This record gives sequence, C-alpha cells and structure tokens, in this order.
Amino acid sequence: MKTKLMENRCKFWVPKKSRFCANSPLQNSLFCGNHTPRTNNQWIPCPIDPSHSVLQENLGSHLRRCPLVKQVQSLSTQPFYQKGVNAGKEDEQEEPETGIPTSGFDIVTSEMKRNAVYSLNISEFFEMIGKIESVHAQICNDIKDSYKIPEACGVWIKGEVDRNVPFQEKHVAQQASMLGNLEEFGVLERIDGKENCELVERAENSNGVPAVVEFGAGRGYLTQMLADCYGIRRVFLVERKAYKLKADRSLRQKESLILERLRIDIEDLNLNAVESLQRLPYIAIGKHLCGPATDLTLRCCLANERSAEQCGVNCYLRGLAIATCCHHLCQWKHYINKKYLTSLGISKEEFHAITWFSSWAVDADHGSDLSDVIDFKLRPESIEREECNGDANGVEAIAKNMKAIERAKLGFMCKQIIDMGRLMWLKEHGLQTQLVKYVPSSISPENHLLIARHLGGR
Repeated sequence: MKTKLMENRCKFWVPKKSRFCANSPLQNSLFCGNHTPRTNNQWIPCPIDPSHSVLQENLGSHLRRCPLVKQVQSLSTQPFYQKGVNAGKEDEQEEPETGIPTSGFDIVTSEMKRNAVYSLNISEFFEMIGKIESVHAQICNDIKDSYKIPEACGVWIKGEVDRNVPFQEKHVAQQASMLGNLEEFGVLERIDGKENCELVERAENSNGVPAVVEFGAGRGYLTQMLADCYGIRRVFLVERKAYKLKADRSLRQKESLILERLRIDIEDLNLNAVESLQRLPYIAIGKHLCGPATDLTLRCCLANERSAEQCGVNCYLRGLAIATCCHHLCQWKHYINKKYLTSLGISKEEFHAITWFSSWAVDADHGSDLSDVIDFKLRPESIEREECNGDANGVEAIAKNMKAIERAKLGFMCKQIIDMGRLMWLKEHGLQTQLVKYVPSSISPENHLLIARHLGGR
C-alpha cells in the first residue's frame, strides 16, 4: 500500500526534507505542477497583472480567473473608485517634446532616462548641471534639519510596545520624528499635559471627530504608533497591495478606534466619495511614498476640494505629513507642479534627467551624517572631464568617474528641487507648508518630510 502511494507522488527530490515531493504528479508526467521542468520561453507576463507569469498555453483560462480580475471587478463597484482620477495629464500646457519617448500611460523607465542623459554631448551635460545648481540655489535655500522625537512617543522609543509589533529602531525614529514635526507644526497638540494627544480642530465641527488617512500604508505601523501615542478615533489605511503581519489586528483591539482599510491604488481613489469620511476633517500621512505616489496623494487630497465643497461634502484636509521617497521613479505625467518647473525653465526631458540624477543621492557613504553635502561645491573642473571628441561614451565616462560625494550632492539637489515644486503647489492651495530633513541621513538618506496645514477658517 505504501509503495503504491509512493508511485503516485511527484518524483522531484526535496533535499531539505530528504524525500520526494508529496504532491500528486500531473497527468502523463512524473512531476507535479510546481516541479514540472519547463523552458523559460513557455512563460509570459500576465497581461492583466505583469507581476506574475503564466504558461502561454494556459493564458486563455488564466485571464478568466486571474486574482486581479476579481479584485478589479469588486473594486469597480465601490463609489470611491474612479479610474485615473488622480493621475494628472501628460502635457497640460505644452506639446509633446522629442527626446525621451512618452505617450499616454507609458512609463519612462530609468533605463530610458539614463540613455537620454548619455546621449547628450559634454557641453549639454555640463549646461544641465549648471541649470540644476542655479535652480537649486534659487528655490531650495530654506530646508532645515528637524529631527523631533515627541514625548508622546516615549513608549515606542524605549521599545516598551506589544511584543507582537515589529520593532526596528531606524523605522521607529523616522515615524516618531514625523509625528513630532506634526506636533510642532500645530497639526497635533498635547491636551492638558496628558499622555494622549488629539488632532487640533481649528474650526468648529460638531458632525464628527477628526480622522487620519495613511496613504501607502503597507502594514500600517505608522498608524499603529499614532494610535498608541495620540488620541485618534478613526483611521483609513490606503494600500493597493495585500500584506501579511499587518497592524490591523492590534488596531482593531482598540475599542475607541474605528479602522477601515481601502485596498486601492491612490491613482484611482476619489477620497470625497468615501462615505464614512464625509463631513470629517482629516490629516493625511505617508511614510516613504515612492516616486509619483506623493503627487497622486497630494492631488487626491486637494485637487477636488473646491468641487467637493460646492457639493456640500465637508470632507477636507486639516494637515499632512508625507515622507517623500524614490524620486527616480517620478513621472512627468503624474508630477503635481509641471507649471512651476516650466516657469523655472525646466523641460520635460530635463525633469526626467533630474529624476534620474536623484538616485545618485544614495551613492555616498551614509554611515555618517551627510547633512552638509549640499555645501560641497560641484564644479565642472572638479569632475574628471574627458574631452571625447565624437566619442559617444563621453558623458557616460564623465558620470561614472564622478566622485561619490559629487554624485550624492547632485542627487540631493535634484530631490530637493522635485520636493520644492510640490511645496509650492501646496502653497498655491492656501496651505502653510514646510520641507524639512526629519532624520539624519545616517538613519535614512530618504529624509525629506513635506508638512502642511490649513490656516484658521477651514
């Protein structure tokens, strides 16, 4: 009997278990579906969700049962789903330019950006660096260090939290400083010296309590700290992916807190249509919103405020704290303030070059604080400038021969230019704003925090 069962098993040997695979083999095969040998050319990316691949011969049946199909079908019935509502437009004021190919929903990849930079001649390359330095000196002269650890977060800083909650010192420091900056900026306020804090209500609101919306929430541990240390009562976690080990279980155990998780891409979220958020003021938070996710979030929170107020829906932003990240992924289509950059003489092609340069900010050694790297003078003559007459690799050689601190300087400058455009857009919408370095670069080189609040009367 045992021998017969063995014959019906997959013939793939599992070294770690010192036995054959226990699964049943496929029909007319010695192996199960997981271990059947296949050549790479049999697999193709799923056209619905390229994050996974399928056998070309099974594509037809897979398209009918792909998990993303059911998710999209379910999502499309939600009133807050509006495809591409926060995506922005490719060209809002100008005709498409030649150079880097962009059209519709095409993504300009890092490889495309790099190739465009390398296609410049040496003079054009140094002219672009000169423009970046000039623009940075013009608009990025008020970015302060603001590493704030509030007293309210003492339990987390000391590690005295639920042992089931993941604790990593560098992440705790970042989360605490985000909340500390919100408190100092007047969006969070300590009440009567109590351990708990409450969201500041700067206008009367008898229809509900303030809410928190965390964008790109992931597992939700920024909100977990906020819930443990500040008196929040209603939380919305916006995240397009499914995660294990989420903070949701711990959050739901708090009797005074109402939690709602919205599994949706920020690009498609009409926040004004979230029924349970209507008539509530809220603050928006997001830790390391990668690339265009910051722009999508800003547009989600503010672009449609006026129309929402006209419709009598009193869901509006009190303040926000967004830790920006991965500027090299930013796209011209999504960027929130193309008008401002254009007024500074930055074209679409130059914007994509700036986003590519921004990845250089992590090139230097971040074991020590690099807060003074911007003060380092970057001059063409300090770079090993190779006069490669007619050499197609001239700019590539120069870029690769730049010192790490030179590359880091240029990268940080580009990050700050991108974030200052976002700050100016918030100012245009009537918010009081600041862009600060909320942790030392030795904790994280992605240390820019965009904070804002509505002034009185909202």
